[in-house]
Amino acid sequence: MSRTLPGPPPVTIIQDASLAVAAGEFVAVTGPSGSGKSSLLYLLGLLDRPSSGTVLVDGRDTGRLGRSELDRLRLARLGFVFQFHFLLPEFTTLDNVLIPMRKLGRLDAPAMRARAQALLERLNLAEAARKYPEQLSGGMRQRVAIARALANDPALLLADEPTGNLDTANARIVFDIFERLTTEEGRTVIVVTHDPDLAARTRRRVQLVDGRIVSDG
Repeated sequence: MSRTLPGPPPVTIIQDASLAVAAGEFVAVTGPSGSGKSSLLYLLGLLDRPSSGTVLVDGRDTGRLGRSELDRLRLARLGFVFQFHFLLPEFTTLDNVLIPMRKLGRLDAPAMRARAQALLERLNLAEAARKYPEQLSGGMRQRVAIARALANDPALLLADEPTGNLDTANARIVFDIFERLTTEEGRTVIVVTHDPDLAARTRRRVQLVDGRIVSDG
């Protein structure tokens, strides 16, 4: 697939990328600044559409889906973690985690609260459930963002520089969580990172240069 931004002049940000990711893989996307790492992640996460080619999710050609179908698929099957946590400051930690579940509407209210609480407990955030984002440390906020990304039990988690604003200790904690998601739960995790030490912890590394995949292994 490729992605070209309209001009003038047109700019191709992803060129002839072909990537297949299996269930349970832990993949790092690396490359220099401006190489197209985030652009590739947005295409894989259905946040953008390719100019040519297509993205298959669970064997479904997402290019054939309408906007509402695409939104529903993304909400139900994919989870996202970004460099900035994007927690809503007026909501408690628990309520932030509940947002995707309420939007999907798959569970009733008691089941949603139980799942949100369980996710927070799993990420050692039980004591933060009634706190607001401003009362949490940076590392705790990012763990809340991971809990929110897992709210609808996605098969695939996509993370764009999730440790970019964290110190070394908290960055390791985040990657520990990602490793457990793949090894213990069989989830697929694709993470964009500029940190070679963290990338080395994944089992597969995809390198981009000028929008092209130059290595995959």
